[in-house]
Amino acid sequence: MLALALLAFFIWACQKELSGDVSKQASKQQLNLFLTDDPALFDSVLIDIQAVRVRVDTCSSSGQDDNGASGNLDDDDSCEIWLNLTIRPGLYNLLQLRNGIDTLLASGSVPAGKVEKVRILIGNNSYLVKDSIRYPLHLPVGNKAEIELKMKGDDWDHFGGNSSRVWLDFDVARSIVKVRNGQFYLIPVIRPFVVKKTGVLEGKVQPMAALPVISVYNSSDTAYAIPDKNGSFKIRGLKEGSYTMFVNASNGYADTTLNNLSVLAGRETKLNTINLHK
Repeated sequence: MLALALLAFFIWACQKELSGDVSKQASKQQLNLFLTDDPALFDSVLIDIQAVRVRVDTCSSSGQDDNGASGNLDDDDSCEIWLNLTIRPGLYNLLQLRNGIDTLLASGSVPAGKVEKVRILIGNNSYLVKDSIRYPLHLPVGNKAEIELKMKGDDWDHFGGNSSRVWLDFDVARSIVKVRNGQFYLIPVIRPFVVKKTGVLEGKVQPMAALPVISVYNSSDTAYAIPDKNGSFKIRGLKEGSYTMFVNASNGYADTTLNNLSVLAGRETKLNTINLHK
């Protein structure tokens, strides 16, 4: 009977341990952060990214739902932990991440809870190339080499059970400032978006001899695009609504404006080819 009792205890202990392991697995969430670009008129822009960290409130099971309603929050600081995600540290050429192209910046398995903040650590080797000349990108005096993004529950695309993803749109045009002495400073402007909750405008501009630069705007949002060598462009992360598109042309070609372009969440709006004329 003693042997049977010991055997029963052993089976119970194993079941408890297995149950604990399953509970631990269920209490994890997988995060994926993608990097994309809102371009500017440079030959290339290379940002030195060394680390990505997230702050998770482990006492909040949901944070905010898709409608922005508050979930269960806990003001206890002991619930909030900072965790490093896995990245490939080094230089990222932002101007290669345009017209619908992105790259996986960071990923990792972290405790379940509300992801409140994302911090991106910038190294000292960032630079840009303009007219074939290389310029270092300086950080303003007194600024930390960290970009901090405050997140909401609806910033994330939740899929596949315990997985979440978000796209980070690095707005190069607003992030780089040229000062009087010809130096360039990096003041990062990054906008998170989710594909299924935002829309896309895409199309083609001809001829590329016009060197077109595209801006899309309404009362609350502005985005930019520089077509590829074939004239194709794609602008992602637009909030649902009506937009105006301005095509700024050069080399004697006339500018063109398109009005009342409708953008729907989770949809791609394809435009007819825009032909520019002298």
